Amino acid sequence: RLLFLPRKTSQGFLHGFFDTVNSVQFSNHTGYAHWKGQVLNSDELHELYEGLKLNKVNQYDYVLTGYTRDTSFLAMVVDIVQELKQQNSNLVYVCDPVMGDKWNGEGSMYVPKDLLPVYRDKVVPVADIITPNQFEAELLTGRKIHTEKDALEVMDMLHAMGPETVVITSSDLQAPLGNDYLIALGSHRKSNADGTKMTQRIRVESPKVDAVFVGTGDLFAAMLLAWTHKHPNNLKVACEKTVSAMQHVLQRTIKSAKAQAGEGNKPNSAHLELRMVQSKKDIENPEIIVKATVL
Repeated sequence: RLLFLPRKTSQGFLHGFFDTVNSVQFSNHTGYAHWKGQVLNSDELHELYEGLKLNKVNQYDYVLTGYTRDTSFLAMVVDIVQELKQQNSNLVYVCDPVMGDKWNGEGSMYVPKDLLPVYRDKVVPVADIITPNQFEAELLTGRKIHTEKDALEVMDMLHAMGPETVVITSSDLQAPLGNDYLIALGSHRKSNADGTKMTQRIRVESPKVDAVFVGTGDLFAAMLLAWTHKHPNNLKVACEKTVSAMQHVLQRTIKSAKAQAGEGNKPNSAHLELRMVQSKKDIENPEIIVKATVL
């Protein structure tokens, strides 16, 4: 059972069973020129969670969080996760620390800057799996990534902060397959019975898609949660299935967007809404079209 706190009634279904508490309620995603709506704060999150507790349905195996714009909300997430881990020591918290990204080599934050210390000092230490992009990994560690070696060292720094699994979902590193490919890197650190630690590291190179999508990070984190549940000690397979499914969704989306825009026209934000429903089979059982390399 999953407690899901995404951007958008709390009972529902995803990959089976999940309860949703929306971190924001927006008219549309922020890739559009304008949006209206509300940002949930800690008091409102606490009230909703108390409702789940009163009905004794706050029994979870996973917690997944993504986009938010409120520091008090994030701090309350930490309190809830810690309470849930006291109830279930095997609970896995998956955090997508949504803060910003790089465009043309320059990084910028698209959430308030005061979220960074909360993520770094409070949220990441209680997370089991985190899915930052390169820019977010740099923000969390204060270390710039220029090479793959830098990225591996940054992931080690993130492991030291708490999470057993770190996936840098996208980067501007040079891909061995060429400039038309995007690199993601993953690292899973497991403690053995004798106290020693074993680390599995992987690189995934996926074809670039010439478009700007919104929601890919949410989709990636949700699918990684599902596939690490299916393959808890095999990050390579979990990432291959996650990234392959992403490719199926993006390719279907861009094909549909171009058809809607018409020949010679550039697709707009509405055209580029991810084709999730149309990609249901690929999400549930993706054909592996992207392979990972063990480092």
